[in-house]
Amino acid sequence: MSLFRKKNVELMMQASAKGAGLKKALGALDLTFLGIGAIIGTGIFVLTGTGAVQAGPALMVSFLIAAVACCFAALSYAEFASTIPVAGSIYTYSYATLGELIAWIIGWDLMLEYGLASSAVSVGWSGYLQSLLSGFGISLPAALTAAPGALPGVHTLFNLPAFLVMMGITALLSIGVRESTRINNIMVAIKVTVVLLVIGVGAFHVTPANWHPFIPNGWNGVFGAAAVMFFAFIGFDAVSSAAEEVKNPKRDLPVGIIASLAVCAVLYVSVAAVVTGIVPWRQFANIGHPVSYALQVAGEKWVAGFIDLGAVLGMLTVILVMSYGQTRIIFAMSRDGLLPAKLSRVHPRYATPFFTTWLVGIFFGLIGALVPLNVLAELINIGTLAAFSMVSIAVLVLRKTHPDLPRAFRCPGVPVVPVLAVLSCLFLMLNLAWLTWVAFIVWLVIGLAIYFVYSRRHARLAHHPHE
Repeated sequence: MSLFRKKNVELMMQASAKGAGLKKALGALDLTFLGIGAIIGTGIFVLTGTGAVQAGPALMVSFLIAAVACCFAALSYAEFASTIPVAGSIYTYSYATLGELIAWIIGWDLMLEYGLASSAVSVGWSGYLQSLLSGFGISLPAALTAAPGALPGVHTLFNLPAFLVMMGITALLSIGVRESTRINNIMVAIKVTVVLLVIGVGAFHVTPANWHPFIPNGWNGVFGAAAVMFFAFIGFDAVSSAAEEVKNPKRDLPVGIIASLAVCAVLYVSVAAVVTGIVPWRQFANIGHPVSYALQVAGEKWVAGFIDLGAVLGMLTVILVMSYGQTRIIFAMSRDGLLPAKLSRVHPRYATPFFTTWLVGIFFGLIGALVPLNVLAELINIGTLAAFSMVSIAVLVLRKTHPDLPRAFRCPGVPVVPVLAVLSCLFLMLNLAWLTWVAFIVWLVIGLAIYFVYSRRHARLAHHPHE
């Protein structure tokens, strides 16, 4: 039964209330911008074209379906984050409700998820930056532009821009969360302004005839695009990883999680309406920059230039938030004894997990520099869906085991909403490629080996069972 020993929820809440550990510096607006920073990026600037080819103008409906599916999980996250406001996100929630082994699996899974997400986006950012620099006649030596074997017929050795951007974000995160969120808020404000500019200017070039037929590929196309667009909303869960650094977590965490998801849903649907109204949906095939392409077609090339800037900033904030979430999960696992204690040491001046931040940044920076993007992309999605499922199950368990626990926010429609979240995630997981499942299982086996060799014996609950 030691495999399923659980942390004491009441003691966790007391420790959080005392303010021990990380510095409390974030408010509701910071959390909302943190979520928007993680969500708006590749989804709106790249996946819009892929979705339009699948769903046609009904891409708007696909975005709504994906948003509703994400909302089910977001409501569960909001209840947990406001009830147990400590670092670690779903890892911590699982430890308190489902037991140590499940918590380890989820934490191990999220370590890979967030790390590879930041690596993959750094590679995408590198490509976008090089494209922008080429417009000014600036180019890097070919050997430093991509990972080995990433470009057919080109001798490449190391993706230098991808590595450098990871080092820059790591340096920012290591000196303090307050400083990081200030930069994040500025970049988010700029890219949201760019998206609003797309909607405002593009609306005048919409041709309603391009929306007919509205569902050219049937409902299968709409649902298929929704499965892709679901991943465009991933990122709001990183907000909950900041729980221990929030000044008023019971109020601000639910606001940050739900507001960031709602804002992005409105922006996504609006952009989908504009771009499919400007360009016939078939023309988006093989277009890697659908939003700026639509404005170019409309003759608004000056807006297209601003969109390029927004895309670069959008990817930067995704790297920032994903890297931040990963370091906080490792911090929580180390503090619980499942990982070496050095990983949870807080810097005396910056009040951040300084060593962990740099260790993670360098490791996944090298992965981004040395592994092609297509390989990274195949490994990212399955872990997030597994985590969303687990937090929804955990809400049901906590309602049963701790019915009288004070909850600043209660997930509505229990048990229906959490069950719908689980079913939605499982459906999408079953539609992932078999190679993704194989990679996920291999990573899981490695994690289980570490747990049984090291973590189970060193866990704080093994020595302090009443914590």
